[in-house]
Amino acid sequence: MALWDRVKESASQMQTQLVAKKNDLKSGAFRDASMAMCALVAAADGTVDPSERQRVAQLISTNEVLQNFDADDLRRRFEDNLNKLATDFAFGKVSVLQEVAKAKKKPAEARAVIQIGVVIGGADGNFDKDEQAVVREACFTLGLPPHEFDL
Repeated sequence: MALWDRVKESASQMQTQLVAKKNDLKSGAFRDASMAMCALVAAADGTVDPSERQRVAQLISTNEVLQNFDADDLRRRFEDNLNKLATDFAFGKVSVLQEVAKAKKKPAEARAVIQIGVVIGGADGNFDKDEQAVVREACFTLGLPPHEFDL
């Protein structure tokens, strides 16, 4: 199986798992952590291009799990996290990972945050090494083994 197909299949499986847990993913901690994860993946290579913003906007508007929350609020939280990363990536990453850490208390939420990172990272069919690295770092922040997510 080609790498492209494996990335698409993995992202699709993660999305299916997220939808199955939709009713368990309604907390503010999950909301904050998931938008922080989206920002981390979007800015993983040090820049955020319009297509990355578009992927997250599309995720916010179409993802069944994220429809538990107000779309405008999600966009604002995503942009706030992106601004922290754009101002000073290293310092901003510390702050954004603190947002991700909010999901640590509930294992289902923590796994769902990582799954959202994989879905966003694989949305363009190229879950690159920078994106994988920030998702792996988020795994460590949440106390989850990266190999559980093929990272």
